[in-house]
Amino acid sequence: MTESEFSRDDQRWMRRALRLARKGWGRTSPNPMVGCVLVRGGEVVGEGWHHAAGQPHAEVEAIRDAGRAARGATLYVNLEPCSHTGRTPPCTMAVIEAGVSRVVAAMTDPNPAVAGRGLARLRKAGIAVENGLLGDGAAALNEAFCHHIVTGLPFVQLKAAVTLDGKLAAGGGETKWISCEASRRLVHRWRLGSDAVMVGSGTALEDDPDLTARHPTGAKSWDWKSTTRVVLDSALRLPVDSKMVRGIARGPVLVFSAPDAPRGREDALTAAGVEVVRVPRADDGPGLDLLRVMEDLGRRGITRVLLEGGAAVNASALAAGVVSKVSIFFAPKLLGGTMSIPLLDGLPGDNLLRAVRLGRMSFRRVGRDLLVEAAPLDGADEAVEG
Repeated sequence: MTESEFSRDDQRWMRRALRLARKGWGRTSPNPMVGCVLVRGGEVVGEGWHHAAGQPHAEVEAIRDAGRAARGATLYVNLEPCSHTGRTPPCTMAVIEAGVSRVVAAMTDPNPAVAGRGLARLRKAGIAVENGLLGDGAAALNEAFCHHIVTGLPFVQLKAAVTLDGKLAAGGGETKWISCEASRRLVHRWRLGSDAVMVGSGTALEDDPDLTARHPTGAKSWDWKSTTRVVLDSALRLPVDSKMVRGIARGPVLVFSAPDAPRGREDALTAAGVEVVRVPRADDGPGLDLLRVMEDLGRRGITRVLLEGGAAVNASALAAGVVSKVSIFFAPKLLGGTMSIPLLDGLPGDNLLRAVRLGRMSFRRVGRDLLVEAAPLDGADEAVEG
């Protein structure tokens, strides 16, 4: 069905399901964020959301909340109910057994193990099923899950804060507080919602970040979830007395290095609790093969990576085609200078035809800054974008 065919009430309850789903931000991976609302006689009789992988799904939570009132109700959910047994039983059976009369879903599950089978099972049981309400919003909410379940790779969000003339840092390497406080708070929310935060060895050495996240209430990320800190460090230069290594209890530290990195450095980092993974170098430069890095992370069940790299890592990630979205904060400042650091360092830059093309762009104010977000386009995307 098209969205215009749904009633205003349908849209109202689906928006409520989406709001419930967002409560799972950063908690449900590798599962999607799902919210569910049960409505009967124009009133909500039950609702729920998926709290974490291994815990009951949103549909089950809502049915439990409704009890007997679920019979004859309409169920609104932002993702097709599952029909397979994973860590929990299939949701379709719970919906059928509860006596729900109608199901409205925002989108079909991209998981090949589901992919329409859940909706088909509900229809076979005599339940009226409608699909496609607020589907774009539902897909955007679970962009990381959708990408990972189809490709096996994590959704990589490249984040940067630059001046209006595109500078990451001054010539002396000063990088702090280009963006405003509101932008920095949003980045910490992104960290909380990511399975991994990634930097290059240059950033790790110059800034000595701990890469943890500050919760809006002031709590630290390790009180809420454990985010993996990832360093791209071909020569294993990360010091054992760095904040990340000394704070290993706050979340795993994973270092990707080249095959020829010093064994002694690996032994020292391993003894400090760091996991070192060796991957081949890239074919076209001294850096690491970032596709191999992402394949490793994907096998670990890491669905979302926040890449906070420097100019060289940003360029390498875009050139390797592993970036799913760029999120750039433009601060109302002009830096200039031939020695200042640009957003990208390593792309050819000699021909507009070789530029990384972006589409699906959005713009919004965040405090004093302008946040621009877009997705790198491949050949098929460019044809659609025109």
